[in-house]
Amino acid sequence: MSTDFLFPKIADCSYVSCYCEENVWKLCEQVKYTHPEELSKCYAVFVSNEGRTVPLWRQKAGRGDDQVVIWDYHVFFMHNPAPSRCLVFDLDTTLPFPTYFHKYVTETFRSDLALRPEHHRFFRVIPADVYLAEFSSDRRHMRRPDGSWIKPPPLYPPILSSTNMHCLGDFICMSAGGKGPGSVYSLSEFVQQFYKSPHVTAAQQK
Repeated sequence: MSTDFLFPKIADCSYVSCYCEENVWKLCEQVKYTHPEELSKCYAVFVSNEGRTVPLWRQKAGRGDDQVVIWDYHVFFMHNPAPSRCLVFDLDTTLPFPTYFHKYVTETFRSDLALRPEHHRFFRVIPADVYLAEFSSDRRHMRRPDGSWIKPPPLYPPILSSTNMHCLGDFICMSAGGKGPGSVYSLSEFVQQFYKSPHVTAAQQK
């Protein structure tokens, strides 16, 4: 099975710059229709923190040799088909599409040890089926006070759930008592949860 069987070509994926939450929702939707048996192994992952200032490296919008950028939040897609196999699909990275989890995390987030506490990254991990059902955004966060767009929106209608007209903030929130779905991890917890060394996994199976 190839590493990119879910999405054979990045060019075939729905993508609009600065709408990463909707791009990932569309990836989840694509899996639901083309590989429904894999949906339970897929996740939408929000990255942010209390101050909404999270540095990421290897980003297309980044600057310098390291292509670093500070986002208020970012969203990427994960496929975790086996304990020792986890792939990241990030439509905004300069890394390959997909990239193995350990390489992606190492090059994109590096370490919190060299960062100020206000720049530490937290991760809200949401099962893909939950994300499809509960995510809802009327895109208000992309409008200026005069109603004009900060960045042009996707051509398709806004993604709205049946229960909430706009709940993007709940997904970005990384507080322990937040209302957003899924689980929230620190960077180290995120790595411990989703990176399993092949050698460790093999030893556990013996």
